[in-house]
Amino acid sequence: MAPTKFRHARFAVVAAVSAVLSGTVAGCSLESTGDDGGDAITVVVGYQSKTINTVTAGTLLRAEGHFEKRLDELSSKTGKRYTVTWQDYDTGAPITTGMIAGKIDIGSMGDYPLLINGSRASANDSTRTEMLSITGSSPRGALNMVVVPKDSSFTTLADLRGKQISASVGSAGHGTLVQALDRIGIDPVAGVSVTNQQPQVGASALESGKVDALAQFVAWPGLLVFQNKARLLYDGAELGVPTLHGVVAGSRFAARHPDVVESFLRAQLDATQSLVADPLGAAQKVADGSGLPPEVVYMYNGPAGTDFNPALKPSLIAALKGDKPYLKSIGSFERDLDIDEFVNDEPLRRAVADSGQDYEAALVARTNELTIKGRDSLCNREVNSSSAAELWLAGDARTQPAADPTCLLKAVRAARDNGHTVRAAYIVDPRLGTRWFADKAVWLREGDRFFAFTTADSAAAYGSEHPGAVPVTYEAAIGQVAR
Repeated sequence: MAPTKFRHARFAVVAAVSAVLSGTVAGCSLESTGDDGGDAITVVVGYQSKTINTVTAGTLLRAEGHFEKRLDELSSKTGKRYTVTWQDYDTGAPITTGMIAGKIDIGSMGDYPLLINGSRASANDSTRTEMLSITGSSPRGALNMVVVPKDSSFTTLADLRGKQISASVGSAGHGTLVQALDRIGIDPVAGVSVTNQQPQVGASALESGKVDALAQFVAWPGLLVFQNKARLLYDGAELGVPTLHGVVAGSRFAARHPDVVESFLRAQLDATQSLVADPLGAAQKVADGSGLPPEVVYMYNGPAGTDFNPALKPSLIAALKGDKPYLKSIGSFERDLDIDEFVNDEPLRRAVADSGQDYEAALVARTNELTIKGRDSLCNREVNSSSAAELWLAGDARTQPAADPTCLLKAVRAARDNGHTVRAAYIVDPRLGTRWFADKAVWLREGDRFFAFTTADSAAAYGSEHPGAVPVTYEAAIGQVAR
């Protein structure tokens, strides 16, 4: 869908984007990065610890030391010494600023920031960047969401017309807001008032009532809802447009040190394998490294959540191309960007081959490798990942699968009856495929079966096709479910 006519107000947004992107890069003391200086090479990695769909190139990668291990292997071959400097940021904008300034060599960020990165960096051959891999993606767009205060009367995105919305302008969360408003006929610039704020500032503004809603990327919406400070209003999966986070590197650095770049990508593959093998353990490590609650990390990074396939799939590249008109319409592009030129999968192909994996298979994979598996002992049947739920009891080192939301309710009641405390319970929206907290979901009862949805909009859409489905609260559903 083409952007609506809102260029007349674009200059306010341009100023906001410029202010974000021109911010100083704290902690960068190296005058140059990636220069040999004899036999020593320093690699500066910019990451976002709380943007947990970049964990395989950031928080988890750092916690498990995979990059350093791969550089040690490289050192044994080249005789050179390598050191890694990790720099943590709240959004992708300062990482882009650092890369253009020559202070950051490798970074990770969401789709809109990646495009802005490529656009800004392409102004000069010496600052040009290239996108190398995917860290996390959602085929429908569930990585970005809009939340409102818990007691807000708003029930749908259309209720935000003329309201104050906090967003990090030019971020992935802002991008979803722009497209979602455009789709329902609200001018994303003139139809609402967007306050350009860092995620944590926006979270405080929402809590204090200074803004009516907050549009952000993971993990902020889930965190605020988990903390009972917000309610989910809009699930980005309603767009049906893939969203992604990925790795970007300075082209000059990559040309000078291709072996270092490949070592980073191999390390990303190591972290990905570690996460897939033990998602709960990985969530604990990410929680320790980010300060986020493990329950929130596991909601996004657990089975049926984010797809951590690193392949640069054609569908994801097509989504990036589809994002360009929206970025142009709000003035976020200083220069046009040739995405086919910006995306470079050769280093990843080599890294995957060196790791003994099949890149072509990863390219065509249609399902998330990380799924809920096992047998539901209470309902006595094997789990079907498309409708599966999951229960995490306090004190348990492992979670337990539930065949569907109805079985999850039974498991929660049984756990309570036996004196156990539920740490977290997760459902998957049957319409949108989004993983979400069971106790924060919108529930419907249809006969003896129960269904859970991320938003009132999603539940209403289901209810319109199933007139027998009636609203029920989570606690009421636990009491009503058949024994």
